[in-house]
Amino acid sequence: MINLEKEVATGIPLFRLAFRPFFLGAGIFAVVSVFIWMLVYVHGATLNFSGMSPTTWHAHEMIFGYVMAVIAGFLLTAIKNWTGQQTLRGPGLVVLFTLWLLARVIPLTGMNIPLEVLAIIDLLFMLLLVIAAIMPVLKVKQYKQLGVVSKLVLLLLSNALFYLGVLGFVEQGVQWGLYSGLYMVMALMFVMARRVIPFFIEKGTDKSVLVQNWLWVDLTSLVLLILLWLIDVFTSYLTATSVIAAMLFVVHSIRLYGWYNHGLWNKPLLWVLYLAYGSLTAGFLLKASEQWFGVSPFLSVHAFAYGGVGIMTIGMMSRVILGHTGRNVFEPPAVLTLCFALMSGGALVRVIFPLFNNALYSYWIAASQILWIASFLVFLIVYAPMLLKTRIDGRDG
Repeated sequence: MINLEKEVATGIPLFRLAFRPFFLGAGIFAVVSVFIWMLVYVHGATLNFSGMSPTTWHAHEMIFGYVMAVIAGFLLTAIKNWTGQQTLRGPGLVVLFTLWLLARVIPLTGMNIPLEVLAIIDLLFMLLLVIAAIMPVLKVKQYKQLGVVSKLVLLLLSNALFYLGVLGFVEQGVQWGLYSGLYMVMALMFVMARRVIPFFIEKGTDKSVLVQNWLWVDLTSLVLLILLWLIDVFTSYLTATSVIAAMLFVVHSIRLYGWYNHGLWNKPLLWVLYLAYGSLTAGFLLKASEQWFGVSPFLSVHAFAYGGVGIMTIGMMSRVILGHTGRNVFEPPAVLTLCFALMSGGALVRVIFPLFNNALYSYWIAASQILWIASFLVFLIVYAPMLLKTRIDGRDG
């Protein structure tokens, strides 16, 4: 581990550690991108996204834009702690962040920049992220971390497959790339959640608790998720998809049961992560229900993406920023409850309400978009100043 006591604050605060620019960028992009999507979906605005349809652009940017920013900020910060090696900072971090930013901005400019250029910039960002993540791991021979890095590689390949589809080289590349990207993000979320949520619950609740973890749950959930990804994305075996999704719902429900402690509901930074994991778990039930009960496939997608990944990422960013700016994670800003409630309400409206009244589907989407934007505006008001200023304890990072 790095000896933070000996570190001295140097350089511009925003580029001292990866969580700062990428979490700030993720928060701003979460607001801007969904606002633009609302203009298109609700108000019928006609925009050109570098040759991509609005729906394709929205799906791609939520996975490979917003979520990748959170992943980049989180992993490069975490890897520094895991390995004791300095990760990208200063000019190197500026380059990485600029590549991410360019890939997000180019489709919004309306300029006739070839899609091939956009693809090169976006894929170069992800390639450099993989290199930046793997180098410290290899240097100290922490090979157990290669499982996490491997998911970054698969995300890179998923994005490449997407662009090959958009450019017409792979017939089903867009669908394969987007859904593979979503499954790889989920896989990464499950790995990180398994590492941190039990620890947070044990340390964060007022009562002395010991959460339950079972090795068979860890192994079974991993194998089943790989199978679901391969069968759901690359085949048309609907029955197998439904059965495996149902099994994943059961396995992850057991994990949630083992982690449960009623004291977590008094801690916003705990219940937000637990709720996010619950939404991912519910997504498997909705996925299984698509064939058996005719449930729309967009509901499981948004249970995973909005309810699971969305809530998980805003919760993790909120905790990481507090800890890495020298603040007390056990005394978070009170307004976070509102922030997390808005996000959770948006997921509820987007995923659950259509089950009861699908005739108002477009209204549910509009309401969920407003709640998403409101949640991230609160997040930015609270955290942007922390990200732009030095740590309150004077240490580096």
